[in-house]
This record gives sequence, structure tokens and C-alpha cells, in this order.
Amino acid sequence: MAREIFVDLSSFQKDLTVDDYKKLGVKKAIVKISESTNYVNPYIHDLVDKSAAGGVNAFAFYHFGRFTNDAQAVNEAKYFIDNSKAKINVKPKTLMILDAEINGMPTSSVIVFLKALRDAGFRTGFYTGKNLLASFDLEAIKPYMDFFWLASYPTVAPADKNPDFNYFPSAKYVDAWQYTDNLLGMKVDGSITVTDNGNDVFNASDNANGSASSQPSKPSIKPTPAQPKTWTDVQGMTWHEEHGTFVTGGAINLRWGATTQSAIITTLPAGSEVKYNAWARDTVGRVWLQQPRSNGHDGYLVGRVGTEAWGTFK
Repeated sequence: MAREIFVDLSSFQKDLTVDDYKKLGVKKAIVKISESTNYVNPYIHDLVDKSAAGGVNAFAFYHFGRFTNDAQAVNEAKYFIDNSKAKINVKPKTLMILDAEINGMPTSSVIVFLKALRDAGFRTGFYTGKNLLASFDLEAIKPYMDFFWLASYPTVAPADKNPDFNYFPSAKYVDAWQYTDNLLGMKVDGSITVTDNGNDVFNASDNANGSASSQPSKPSIKPTPAQPKTWTDVQGMTWHEEHGTFVTGGAINLRWGATTQSAIITTLPAGSEVKYNAWARDTVGRVWLQQPRSNGHDGYLVGRVGTEAWGTFK
């Protein structure tokens, strides 16, 4: 097989120029989309556009996970998926990767996250460092990942494109090895594919050949009042487009996700007016409202439980 060098890009690489990418001479890149449920990489478009102009023709995307339980994993997967679609129009079958670098991340939660990505139509990747690998049950994760990417640097990490395979991490299923954090002295992580699968998963992506778009996707049919738009999220909740204003009847928590386990953005006092654009009912009968926010990440609050409204609708 032909091994290929690729880079991963986050806000730390925002100053790389088109000429820098040409000097790096790579054809593949993995771009950071999000972290936890409160951060979206503000340089996504710039990183994709400049790297594509510099020769990159296949893209994958990653999320830095901070969850420590299954419920948080569901919320972070939704956040990753939603922002990938909204910010860069990520297509089905694209390789979407979980970056697992924190202590205390359960294997069960990794599986929940990867399963949510796969259920949403994406190829799935798992990334971690050799120092953390023993904390995960790789055999249990294997059925849910299409691509395994492992970081392990030699004592003196090389800066060139010739990794010393005497330091290759001895682990099963490795498709790509991240071997340096300073490729060609440009302060960008360098990795190399080591299996045919490692190349194929990239190349089979619908975002290969530089087709990742900086423009959000647009619905082919515009919804009308007689034909409201509905969709099902990764938690299995069915959302219905509806535009209105909800006035809180008492103090209500505004959260980053539509679950009571989601982090609280703020507590809204009684009489607060919330403009919402969709609603959904969860399995215990709570009606959640989705509030669009200027930072591109929606907020959520409970507007009704059963037949009892927690405020008034306008």
C-alpha cells in the first residue's frame, strides 16, 4: 500500500497560508469542528479553504470529547453533528472522528458517541494517545469505528515525512499513526496512514476531492405553514419547526441540550421572553423549545410538562 502523510488542523493552525500548505505537500487533512458542547472552531472555513487551495483534496473532521458518561456523550455527538452540517455542510459517509484525550472517559460512552455518528450516516473514527489506550476496551469499540488513529511520539519527535517505524506503537487495528507535532517545523501534527483502510476511508468520503463547502446546506423544499419541517435528532426526539415566543411563568433553566443532564446556560427569571423555532416532546412528556442563538448553538428549555404549560405562548 502507499502510505500517505496527513495533517490535523485546529485554531492553532489558523495562521498557515496557502503557500505553507503547498510546502507541507499533503493531500489529506482532518479539521477540528467542536469541543464539548460549548465550543465551535471559528476558523473552520479558513482552514478548509486555504488547505484545499494548497493541495488538500480529502477532508475528515473531528470533535474533542469531554464527556464522562453516556448522556453527555449523546449531547456532544449531537453538537458535533449539528455544527458539522451547519458550519461546513459535511456530507453523509464523511469520516467523523472522536478525539478521546481526557481521563475518565468510559468505553460505553465512546460507543454511544460513535454509534450516534454512524446512525446519522457518517463513517466513524476513534483517536487517542498510546498513554491512554489501556483505559479503553478497544475490542468493544472496534465494531463501532471505521478508522483507528493513534498518537505516539518518539522521544525526539521527527519533523520530516519519514517516521521511524522502530517507534511504531504496538497496538491492534491502527489505521493511522500520529508521529509528530511539528511536521516540517510548522507546528502542525503529522500522521501517516498504515493500512489500505486508512486511505480508503478518507477517499470514500463525500467530502473528498475538496468538495467540503463553506456554505451551510439549504433545504430543497422550503417549509410552509401547511407543511412544517420535522426531523429526528440523535437522541431519537422528533422536532417540529414552529416559530413563536414563550414567556416564562417562573424561573426556568436554559440548557445547551434538550435533556435535564445538559449544561445550564443560564436560569431565566419569570417573565422572560424566549423566541423559539422548534419544539419536541421527550419520553417523559416534557415539551422542549429550541431557542436559536447568535453563536450558532441553540439553547433549550422546557415549556410544558404533560398538559401543564410553564408559561404562556404568543
